[in-house]
Amino acid sequence: MSGTPVYSPPSRLRIAAFAPIGEEGRTELVESRIVQAISVGAFTEGERLPSETELSALLGVAVVTVREALGGLRHRGLIETRRGRNGGSFVRPSHGSVEAVNARALMEMPRVALADLGVHYEAIAAACAEFACQRATPEELEVVAEILDDARDLERAPWRRRITEVQLELAALSQSVRLTNEHVRVQTEFTPLLALQDLDRAARLATHDALATQITATRARDIERARSAVRDGVRTSVRWLVAFRAELLAAPQSEAVHATLEARNRSR
Repeated sequence: MSGTPVYSPPSRLRIAAFAPIGEEGRTELVESRIVQAISVGAFTEGERLPSETELSALLGVAVVTVREALGGLRHRGLIETRRGRNGGSFVRPSHGSVEAVNARALMEMPRVALADLGVHYEAIAAACAEFACQRATPEELEVVAEILDDARDLERAPWRRRITEVQLELAALSQSVRLTNEHVRVQTEFTPLLALQDLDRAARLATHDALATQITATRARDIERARSAVRDGVRTSVRWLVAFRAELLAAPQSEAVHATLEARNRSR
């Protein structure tokens, strides 16, 4: 990979991705956090990750733990490290590798745990939607609506990043710091799985339409309709993921998983 490195300003996504791990700090957790950050679009192809020292401070783990995690990500083909003045660890253009990592995570997650994650996300997002109906201003909603409208025809990766931003902005309109922080935390955990759903264009459009319905309901201060839009959107996504998990588990060998993802990519 060559060319001028890409830099972007800090965002809510990045703050969530690198919240301190603390005493649970382990190489696997650091790897997981960085994979999540790439999956949600907090870092895109060609972007430089924070330095080892910066990651160590952000995540609350030792530099050697970060170094081992970055080595693992290099081995999996998700990042590359360059030497020199403008060096560092950069996200590689390897959506296939990220999809394979996320697919394996979906396969290893018990079905009941997947359903429970959906319930948790639905509960938090619906609560945020309710308070947003009471507290959001028309001007704030107009900004979020414009972000969503501009996203509809984007390619899959930038679409996911934009949609995640819309979901987090809608949560922030609740004007509850605790609810928003919990939404960000669960969103960061759930989005890598939701990114698999983006292989299905019809599913992407359904997600888009559910968010549009939520914004319309919030403008009308219709709490029940806003909560219903959240509920329907999350439950539709969980049903899709359960079905896709079963499809992957029917042929769990690496070659078969890769073939399934390739077939989905060709049909999108």
